[in-house]
Amino acid sequence: MTDLADATLDELRAALAPAVAQNAAFDGWNHKAVEAAAASRGVDKDVALLAFDGPMAMIDAWFASIDAAMQAALPPEKLGAMKIRAKITALIEARLTIVAPEREALRRALTILALPQNLATAAKLGWRSADLMWRLAGDTATDYNHYTKRTILAGVYGTTITVFLDDESEDWADTRAFLGRRIEGIMAFEKAKARLLGKDRHHFSLSRFIGRLRYPAV
Repeated sequence: MTDLADATLDELRAALAPAVAQNAAFDGWNHKAVEAAAASRGVDKDVALLAFDGPMAMIDAWFASIDAAMQAALPPEKLGAMKIRAKITALIEARLTIVAPEREALRRALTILALPQNLATAAKLGWRSADLMWRLAGDTATDYNHYTKRTILAGVYGTTITVFLDDESEDWADTRAFLGRRIEGIMAFEKAKARLLGKDRHHFSLSRFIGRLRYPAV
């Protein structure tokens, strides 16, 4: 276990976040969860409280720790041979495995994130995780595809979590089936989009037509 005696506040947040989540399931996302986490790691509670400026900071740090754990569980050598569909599925399932012991903490976190004043931050956190998953999957898009892929994946992950929270099936079979259908939907959309964009190159374009009138091909 890492010695946190001389840790910075950022390092404390990263180190204590999983323990804060463990206690949030019982105490809620508040100072009690932070104090209990600090006690479990031998950290001064007042210093720990400085590292977490309210529930949103706690949830943000926990979600960041989930991102880090997912990345550690699926390094490039594990993902490399997979197809995109399998990579995205594996990444989301890794996240589910990580949060499974803390489903009540997650439920409470989502209730806080759903408050009107927190919706913008909730969207930011969802985007951050979706962006990381696509980058780990090897996506290098920089055009509008960059944004559509992440927006869609954030939505898929969010709805999958909703199913997961109430899934009592063995090995989360219902959640896995739901996720499989949603991933299939993403792949079908990407294929349809590629076909549409491919065809579009042969469609009439007024701007291209005017350009050719001004600058005729030699």
